[in-house]
Amino acid sequence: MNNLTKKIGVLVWAVVAFISVSAQQKKKTAVGKKEIPGVATIDKAALGDTSSPKMVTITSAFKPSLQSAAKVNFIAATPVIDSSKIPVVYTIPSQNLFFSYKPVAIKPLALNVDSTLVWQNDQYIKLGAGNFSSFLGEAAFSFGDGKNSITNLKGNFITSTGNLPAQQASKLGVDVLSIFHTGESLEWNTHAYYQNSTQYLYGYQPATLPYKKEDILQQFNTVGVEAGFRNSLPNAFGITFHPQVNFIRFSDNNERSEYDVVIKAPVNKVFSKFYSFDLGLMADLSATSIPQLPSTLNIKNNLYYVQPALQLTTPNLKLHLGIQPTWDNGIFTALPELTADAKISDVGLSVEAGWTGYYQKNTYRSLATINPWINGVNNLLNTRTNEQYIGLKGSSGSHFTYSARLSLLKLTNTALFVNDLNDGKSFDVLFEPEMKALRVHAEVGYTVGENLSLLASTSFTQYSALAVNQKAWGLLPVEMTGTVRWKVLKDLQVKADVFVWDGSPYRTKTIAAGKADPVADINLGAEFSVLPRLNLWLQMNNMLNTAYQRWNQYPVLGFTVLGGVVYSFR
Repeated sequence: MNNLTKKIGVLVWAVVAFISVSAQQKKKTAVGKKEIPGVATIDKAALGDTSSPKMVTITSAFKPSLQSAAKVNFIAATPVIDSSKIPVVYTIPSQNLFFSYKPVAIKPLALNVDSTLVWQNDQYIKLGAGNFSSFLGEAAFSFGDGKNSITNLKGNFITSTGNLPAQQASKLGVDVLSIFHTGESLEWNTHAYYQNSTQYLYGYQPATLPYKKEDILQQFNTVGVEAGFRNSLPNAFGITFHPQVNFIRFSDNNERSEYDVVIKAPVNKVFSKFYSFDLGLMADLSATSIPQLPSTLNIKNNLYYVQPALQLTTPNLKLHLGIQPTWDNGIFTALPELTADAKISDVGLSVEAGWTGYYQKNTYRSLATINPWINGVNNLLNTRTNEQYIGLKGSSGSHFTYSARLSLLKLTNTALFVNDLNDGKSFDVLFEPEMKALRVHAEVGYTVGENLSLLASTSFTQYSALAVNQKAWGLLPVEMTGTVRWKVLKDLQVKADVFVWDGSPYRTKTIAAGKADPVADINLGAEFSVLPRLNLWLQMNNMLNTAYQRWNQYPVLGFTVLGGVVYSFR
């Protein structure tokens, strides 16, 4: 038992000594030597070897590597709402071929012919007939190459006979227009014409008066020659000019005659894109001869004026600032020429305003054109108009146009027409020294290329403050017109016209005032092709069949139908 206890004690002591020696050796190794990762070390002292310590180093191959990158995750976010609007300004070009704001006379204009186009000379003959023994003839011919010369020749004739005694009228006209180009931009134009108008003074009362046709014959003849030239493009100094000379001889079958010479010389000078200067010179000289027993009455009527004006033109504003010094038969008057036209681009609307003055030259010829039943003249005065106006005009879309104007007028020496105090078949001309008028004028138009054109206008005029006469004799207070041109098919065209006006005041034999009835006149026409060069046409006038009177005691024809053919040579 004692032996066993001794053996166990020796064994425990040996284990404790071994553990103690191992701990000391590890501590020396940690202090004297730095451990290297991946290197295994064997200490001989720990194994009872007292020789110089030797180490065996095992090195593994080095494999460099990169740390894995972190993955970027994109998270969708709701965009920020922008409530602001970007202003976009744009203009849609008009699709119309033309606009008609006001009815104006058709005048020939020079055409810069494109070299890719071929000028064609068109000729046609138009013939027709209808009720009231109506016959119509018209012909037109053109000559020239379209580049250096253009000549148009036109003639027309129409006659009709009504149901009333001596209700017969006819018109004949010949017209020649020529345009010639010389140099690079110089253009010459000539115009010669002859017009004949024949009618009978059938408006006498009572209708039983025994007049012979030769006693009531009224015939007018007009011969005119015009010549002028202009530069179609501004010259090196930015100047354009267009001088003209017109000579007109007018006569009737009662040996009354008149000569009229008109000289015009307008000049325009452009200073910049926005500024220009206009200068107009005009001289209108006329002499009228009226046979009166025991001698002949000679009336001279001369009118001169100068028109200097400065124009300012911008995309949204147009100003015309001028004055018109005028000499009317030696009497000097300075007339204003101040106009402004402002464009409101946002709504396509323009506002206009102005203060203008102008003259209307009254001659025997011009008065007979207004009223063909006048019995000569005993005096001639020129009408002066002073107008102050404000208005607007514009378009809606690409087809609809409109305009309206309110005017205050002051009229001097206005020509009025009253029936003579015998039988009333002729009219005397009276000149009202001074009167005022309020006028409202409006127009609308709808156009679709060359296929459809609809125009309508209305004019209301209230005359007041007359100095001598009781009423504005012969002047219409209300006028309304409408026109439709419709190309229904390629070979079919339809047109319609409507005229509505309130009756004009007239003077009776007892010097009392009367008023004509309101008038409505509707006309309808059509033209269609039956052969490549042959068209048929039909025209119906006064479809309401009312014998209305534009001039007192002169009823017009009733429902009239004319039809015929048009043959084109090319």
